[in-house]
Amino acid sequence: MAAAATERNVTLLSLCEHLGGIMQIFPHSDVVMWGRVRMSHFRGVWLTLNFYKEYLGFETFFFLEKEKIASYDPFKNKKVIISSCCSLLTQTFCFFSIFVRSLFAKRMKDTGAQEEQREPGWKLFGIVPHKELSVKDSRKMQKEYERSGQSSSSISPKKNLRRNLDFEPLSTTALILENRPANLPAKPEEEAQKHRQEYEEMVAQAKKRELKDAQKRKKQLEDRCKLEESIGNAALTWSQEILPNWQSMCSSKRVRDLWWQGLPPSVRGKVWSLAIGNELNITDELYNICLARAKEKWNAFVAPTAAAETESEDAGLSHADREASLELIKLDISRTFPNLCIFQQGGPYHDVLHSILGAYTCYRPDVGYVQGMSFIAAVLILNMDIADAFIAFANLLNKPCQMAFYRVDHSLMLTYFAAFEVFFEENLPKLFAHFKNNNLSSDIYLIDWIFTLYSKSLPLDIACRVWDVFCRDGDEFLFRTALGILRLYEDILTHMDFIHIAQFLTRLPEYISAEEIFSNTTTINMNSKNKKWAQVRIFL
Repeated sequence: MAAAATERNVTLLSLCEHLGGIMQIFPHSDVVMWGRVRMSHFRGVWLTLNFYKEYLGFETFFFLEKEKIASYDPFKNKKVIISSCCSLLTQTFCFFSIFVRSLFAKRMKDTGAQEEQREPGWKLFGIVPHKELSVKDSRKMQKEYERSGQSSSSISPKKNLRRNLDFEPLSTTALILENRPANLPAKPEEEAQKHRQEYEEMVAQAKKRELKDAQKRKKQLEDRCKLEESIGNAALTWSQEILPNWQSMCSSKRVRDLWWQGLPPSVRGKVWSLAIGNELNITDELYNICLARAKEKWNAFVAPTAAAETESEDAGLSHADREASLELIKLDISRTFPNLCIFQQGGPYHDVLHSILGAYTCYRPDVGYVQGMSFIAAVLILNMDIADAFIAFANLLNKPCQMAFYRVDHSLMLTYFAAFEVFFEENLPKLFAHFKNNNLSSDIYLIDWIFTLYSKSLPLDIACRVWDVFCRDGDEFLFRTALGILRLYEDILTHMDFIHIAQFLTRLPEYISAEEIFSNTTTINMNSKNKKWAQVRIFL
């Protein structure tokens, strides 16, 4: 009993001696603990070292005061003053950290004989408790720990350690095949061979999969580099050759072929402006006038004195109609390209988009604002200056097809739908019959596509490519693109019912290849009985 008490006291003194530095207790343990204490911020604190209960045989408590360190012995039920260290602990800090050196037991060479004499057993992390604990000097403990850290690289592979692991492709292969610990029964040779083969197959498959992914990434990088190079060359061609000679070259076969491949982003806005034209003769000054009038109306609606109904000199709309139009603009802007987060409140283009839409409602009060206009204006803003975007926006909506839809002219809209179904039946007869059997009319999906010019339905980069050819070919290409999309998903749509077809076409997949859409669009024949799109629409 006296020997045990002496052993505890020596261990406690060893802990206190190393509160200012690293404390290494029991070199065979996988846990290291060290600390310092700053006592100027609090009167005292109890430190409980329950972790060493396994080794000390009892729970050890330390009470740190400003002038002394006390150890509490639960067997004697009293507090024993170990040392007076006011000068030492007043300016000292305490950091406690626990590091686990390994997941499995590590036996050092110099303690190998002692380990072999132990009875077989098992504990968490493979640690087997010591039968006997010899009292050692703290400095000697520190030296033994340093030697054990240095010798960890030379541990025998039979001790369940990884060595020379050249390839660890995936987390599934992180459990490396090794022999069992010495305290467990050995595997049968057949089972070990089987596990070894399975492990080698797993590693081979992982390497093959990673090699395939690396080749795929390399190909994607090469394709991207080629695309960037082609875009750069095309930009030079457009800016140096085509745009300076627009009137003479815009209808040539070479330019039309380049147009079909997609316009470079650096010249896209300029080409769109030239292709759309300015038949309305809108100037920058006219835009500023419309914008100023729009701001006056916004301020008037905010003011409490503007609650009464007033008549506008250029529009016969009531106060309630104009207020509803402004509320619709505000609501629609918040839903315009939400993933970009640039048109919403606080975004860099929120006020710009709001200004263009407000100015247009003053410029064309007979049309006002219609849901879907915000997407068209947003695409133009991303590619043009503000004034140029307004000019292109007003002239684009003045086209016959867009005016029919935005003014909700039902008779003209039905004419466009009927012409579309003529080409639908000729190009995709099987899918057309399936739609008819399910009573699915074309207006269910075409309205959203035409109102926003595919800028809401397709990814933005693909929608811009559709706009490229739309500016070249007119509204015919909008319906040709619709047939190309239907051809692309024909096999899927023929196995769907009415509800699923409507859901699919009103919410197209997010990941669509531009090449697939344009390759399917190319196969669409826009001649019906020797009649082109415009002729078919006129005779309906």
